Amino acid sequence: MPEIEPIVGRYIHFPVDGMNYRIYFEEAGQGIPLVCLHTAGSDARQYRHLMNDSSVTGCYRVIAFDLPWHGKSNPPVGFQNREYRLTTRLYTNTVMSFCRALELNQPVVMGCSMGGRIVLELALGHADELRAVIGLESADHQEPWYDTAWLHRPDVHGGEVCAALVSGNMGPRSPDEYRWETLWGYMQGGPGVFKGDLYFYRVDSDFRERVAGIDTSRCAVYIMTGEYDFSCTPEDALRTGEKIPGAKVIIMEGLGHFPMSENPELFRKYIVPILDEIVENTSPRT
Repeated sequence: MPEIEPIVGRYIHFPVDGMNYRIYFEEAGQGIPLVCLHTAGSDARQYRHLMNDSSVTGCYRVIAFDLPWHGKSNPPVGFQNREYRLTTRLYTNTVMSFCRALELNQPVVMGCSMGGRIVLELALGHADELRAVIGLESADHQEPWYDTAWLHRPDVHGGEVCAALVSGNMGPRSPDEYRWETLWGYMQGGPGVFKGDLYFYRVDSDFRERVAGIDTSRCAVYIMTGEYDFSCTPEDALRTGEKIPGAKVIIMEGLGHFPMSENPELFRKYIVPILDEIVENTSPRT
């Protein structure tokens, strides 16, 4: 029989740092807003399994959006005359502008990889506007292990080289169907987008001297990292968590760098208890 998923997609327009953006987002469910941030070079389709999980959408309004230049969110007018570079300021302002444009009340923000990095900055600078942050594959810093010069060259297929770069960073027992679905998102990225995202990740987001200032009594912090992640290793996550009093760190067995998309069934065993804990232990501020 035909099946219609409960996910609804729409566009919203709002300015960020003087630029007007048309942002595509998808959502499902009702309750506490849960804003999901995709990884570098990909898009919000990575969260489709979470948005189809009734045990989550029964108490959360799950919202995932494509950053500008990604997925169905076009780059700004005049993009052909500029190089895309994501910075901490631009990333922070985009996420918070999106939450304000939708008038979200104390959302939980969950991000993976570069999204997992930026939620630490959000918890530090915007604690009073958030209920909690969840950093998937999250740490305050990693030394680059890749050469970004390969990510935007005329003599190679950009999408294929992006997918190849991340292909080994998934758990070895993740289902083949979902591994390839994850890689497909990378194969479709626009030229120079992955490279521009990694500018934030490798150049403009060293938070090692900042994360100790996060106050988890104002904004709860959860860090969840897959045991097979060699980009953001379990050691990176544990080191970061030790600097943040009150942060909860979970190492997810069997998972790699893309837990929500590479093995959604295994991931839900880790994320659902955390989401339940947030419902039980936090309440909106007045």
